[in-house]
Amino acid sequence: MALAIGDQVPQFKTTDTNGNVFDSTTIVGKKPLVLYFYPKDNTPGCTAQACSFRDQYEDFLDLGAEVIGVSGDDFASHQKFTSQYRLPFLLLSDTNRKIRKLFGVPTALLGMLPGRVTYVIDSNGIIQMVFNSMLAGQHLSKALAAVKKIAAQ
Repeated sequence: MALAIGDQVPQFKTTDTNGNVFDSTTIVGKKPLVLYFYPKDNTPGCTAQACSFRDQYEDFLDLGAEVIGVSGDDFASHQKFTSQYRLPFLLLSDTNRKIRKLFGVPTALLGMLPGRVTYVIDSNGIIQMVFNSMLAGQHLSKALAAVKKIAAQ
């Protein structure tokens, strides 16, 4: 069952870009969060998506929000990807796909490719927006609009 608008984000732990344990309770329920799931580091669409969030990261921070990416890559891959593209936000490793399953992120291309879904979560840990599209270029504008709406409340 996929998480939807109005759902509380469940707690999870995993490894972050730096090899540290990331506990979702350190951010979820404390500030707005853009949590985006993407298929794979260093692929054209995923790189474009990550760089779009990088280029407007300050806009999210100015609105009090954090941005975090999640893929099935391990933290060594995330470190390389982060360093190569100077990503200022955390990437989380979901090598066992537990977080994907927790959120109900679907697969794409007949189940062969992990899906691309962006969630915008408010400071109470409630999902305010879900955007499911393999079109990487559309996620940033949808997420930024949703964060602006949260900030205006």
